[in-house]
Amino acid sequence: MTEALSAELSAKQIDKIAHENNKLHKRLCRLVGQAIGDFNMIEDGDKVMVCLSGGKDSYALLDILMTLRERAPIHFDIVAVNLDQKQPGFPADVLPGYLSKLGIPFHIENQDTYSIVKRLIPEGKTTCSLCSRLRRGILYRVADELGCNKIALGHHRDDILETFFLNMFFGGKLKGMPAKLVSDDGKHMVIRPMAYVKEEDTARYAEVKQFPIIPCDLCGSQENLQRKQIKNLMREWEKKHPGRVENIFSALSTVVPSHLMDRSLFGFIDIKADGVANPNGDIAFDEEPCSTPETNTISLQRR
Repeated sequence: MTEALSAELSAKQIDKIAHENNKLHKRLCRLVGQAIGDFNMIEDGDKVMVCLSGGKDSYALLDILMTLRERAPIHFDIVAVNLDQKQPGFPADVLPGYLSKLGIPFHIENQDTYSIVKRLIPEGKTTCSLCSRLRRGILYRVADELGCNKIALGHHRDDILETFFLNMFFGGKLKGMPAKLVSDDGKHMVIRPMAYVKEEDTARYAEVKQFPIIPCDLCGSQENLQRKQIKNLMREWEKKHPGRVENIFSALSTVVPSHLMDRSLFGFIDIKADGVANPNGDIAFDEEPCSTPETNTISLQRR
């Protein structure tokens, strides 16, 4: 192979990679923008606190929100906030250095929640629940101090599905992780702009952008976490039955309370047969043809 031909092939490969990276960026912007619009997450004059953990998802969230802010027809401010939980070996200089280069307002909150969790949770037990509660309370306080009326978290589609299955399998509830909610104290609006984004896309985007990823040593070493079991289950489903995970995610926004069993959501006690045909009536005994991913999947792009 001549040097000229080799150089031409390399140039084509570079162009192809650049094209794919650009498509990824556009897809993330479209899906994040769509989620924001669908749930009215960000409004004119908002001050959004983006919680930056140092993981791939929160980096991607901050990056995409900064892009959308430049294009948005409304004005909103962004401040990045990191909670330094004083984990041993945590590189405290990474995030300040990264955010300073971006030229974006940021705040580093120093709180030793690591010692609290290690003291209260026995070795080998799941620490995520206590760690999350402590972190949540601190971030709510910081949002008040910074004057932020929206708190943006980096949870993506897979996080939402995993939480749904965790609650169903281990908690006995049909409960997920909403794209937008009011906190328990009623004071804070929490948003998840990446609700429509797949984890594989945030992982690839992190590689493209070369984010300085900081691992979580507190929970990352626990190999038997129930969430990891669910993640493996979903990965196996997607491998053997492409489209299944997408269908399940679509089902979260297509709920029929009359065909479940929650009496607080539907008045089963008071319903009467009124002689009026109901297209949503009981079809439990109808024979339904098996649907394929191609015919049954509702694309996120059409939400």
